[in-house]
Amino acid sequence: MRRRAQAWRAAATTVIWATSLFVVALWVSGGGVGAVLGADGETVTTLGRLTGLVAANLLLYQVLLMARVPLFERGFGRDGITRMHRFVGFWSFWLMGAHIVLLALGYAITAGINPFVQLWGFIWDYPGMLLATAGALLILLVVITSIRGARRRLRYESWHLLHLYAYLGVGLALPHQLWTGADFLSSPLATAYWWSVWGLAAASILVFRFGVPLLRSTRHALRVASVEPDGARGVTIRVSGRDLAALGARAGQFFVWRFLDGPGWTRGHPFSLSSVPGRDLTLTARVVGDGTHRLTSLVPGTRVIVEGPYGEMTGDLRTGSKLLMIGAGAGVAPLLALLEHEDYEPGEATLITRESLDEDALRQDAIADLVSRRGVRYLPLVGPRSSGPSSWLPSSHSAWAGPDLLRHLIPDPETYDVFVCGAQPWMTDLERDLASAGFSHHRVHSESFTI
Repeated sequence: MRRRAQAWRAAATTVIWATSLFVVALWVSGGGVGAVLGADGETVTTLGRLTGLVAANLLLYQVLLMARVPLFERGFGRDGITRMHRFVGFWSFWLMGAHIVLLALGYAITAGINPFVQLWGFIWDYPGMLLATAGALLILLVVITSIRGARRRLRYESWHLLHLYAYLGVGLALPHQLWTGADFLSSPLATAYWWSVWGLAAASILVFRFGVPLLRSTRHALRVASVEPDGARGVTIRVSGRDLAALGARAGQFFVWRFLDGPGWTRGHPFSLSSVPGRDLTLTARVVGDGTHRLTSLVPGTRVIVEGPYGEMTGDLRTGSKLLMIGAGAGVAPLLALLEHEDYEPGEATLITRESLDEDALRQDAIADLVSRRGVRYLPLVGPRSSGPSSWLPSSHSAWAGPDLLRHLIPDPETYDVFVCGAQPWMTDLERDLASAGFSHHRVHSESFTI
């Protein structure tokens, strides 16, 4: 399994390097190196060409990352793709801005006119530039709403809708590249390359974001089987279907779920499997907004569309004999599925959960079953967040340093694999203390679901 994962990663990395080197070759073959040495308007213009090429290449990657192409999903994993999505998104935007500024300035220097006059001429006189301007404004909107501070102030449903404008922004920016971009039209090979890769990107969106999920969900006849309250603010949903083993889902993975219960069904939500996939699929969610509140009113028989399974936080990552599971809120769900599935002796698995209130705890029946049947050691940490250096702890444990508490609970960290799931800031704080407590970085496994 590890060799297969390494092969997928090598293939995905090769594709990225091959396309990147091709872009550099285009710039060099177009006289870019010599033009840079001129120290005149042409120097600024060629730097604008280079930033445009790199921005176009990064936008291509961004589309492919959003398209959930299996090559990249299996090569980098959902956590890696999430990090790449943010990195590529912001850099493509800044390079696109540099491309616009440098070209306007370079042409203006050569022509001896005001750069703003030159920019206005670009917008009105060049084919496709009005569409590109609209596309740039849409991409700007997506970038602004993706800044962490703005993201936290938006409802998930609003952010998700705004984020989809990235597709439209890229689509509007594309025509001017393929109609007037010198480096895109410099040779038949360059023209064929850019048309091919953008056509492939568009096809990938249609196939992997829409076609494959719809066909697989229809073939497996996925429908809601039951909906049950779970804790004071949670819900557990069981989804039935036929031949679910063919989906290839494993404990620890997640799907992007869409429930066809009326308006708003198009917005997908990532939820982990909260039990081992078998004759049905089970998900558990914390009710925190409009999207998750809708889950409480689902009725049995509602059709379901899923994308996935995604995620690499499975038992394949294990290298030790013992397990330490630490989860917060709904992050407990995939850890329970792993505890159900994995092999260990009684006393060799410890589950630590983090909740603000006792009544918020999820999947208590499943946890009690694991304690009695599999010998899992269960340690709930309940209460408001600590104001001390280890904010992943509750205030009742604020006298403890996080690493000291972990060493007290787990005196032999070298024998454990640790699986962590929760909000990203909480996981970051916890992982820092795990490292200080002596847990090997290579044995601490986590996955982020946020962008």
